[in-house]
Amino acid sequence: MRLLTFFISLICAFCWTSGAMSQEETESTKPIQIEADRMETSQENGDVLFSGNVQAKQGDLNIQADEMTVLYSKVGSRQDAFAGTAENLTRKIEKIMAKGNVKIVQGSWVAAGETMDFNADDRIVILAGNAKAWQDKNMVSGEKIVLYLDEGKSVVERSSLEGERVKAFIYPSSQGKKEPENP
Repeated sequence: MRLLTFFISLICAFCWTSGAMSQEETESTKPIQIEADRMETSQENGDVLFSGNVQAKQGDLNIQADEMTVLYSKVGSRQDAFAGTAENLTRKIEKIMAKGNVKIVQGSWVAAGETMDFNADDRIVILAGNAKAWQDKNMVSGEKIVLYLDEGKSVVERSSLEGERVKAFIYPSSQGKKEPENP
């Protein structure tokens, strides 16, 4: 349960569309730095495509992928009928998609899969394609991990291949155990 709770908070930290923002800089309001071999934008479609060794960083959260697409929706656009121009007052992240060797790291926590989709409106994250999340030796794996951020709920699903199942490896904490005394 602790592993899944962490995974939810990990993705929350990367969800750039948080509600009310305080004056203090929290992890989710820190600037996001994205580096890639190539960046392509489309104002018409409202998206930005990063490709080639993509590395996104926000605070101590790091996401790596072969490709990442950020889709924006236009919010509060205004058109000046006299000048014949349109001005976007704000742009909101609608969806973030990463694919190819997706790896998410925060501190000692790691998650990996072939794809990651984040739907900002529904606040649902899907990590798919042999998805795994672990801290130290503890690990959970399945074909897909679905995180319902507002509900604080997660679902790990198995592959449709026969014999495949969800797997969790949980190692009990050694805290509180007494070491045997030497005679």
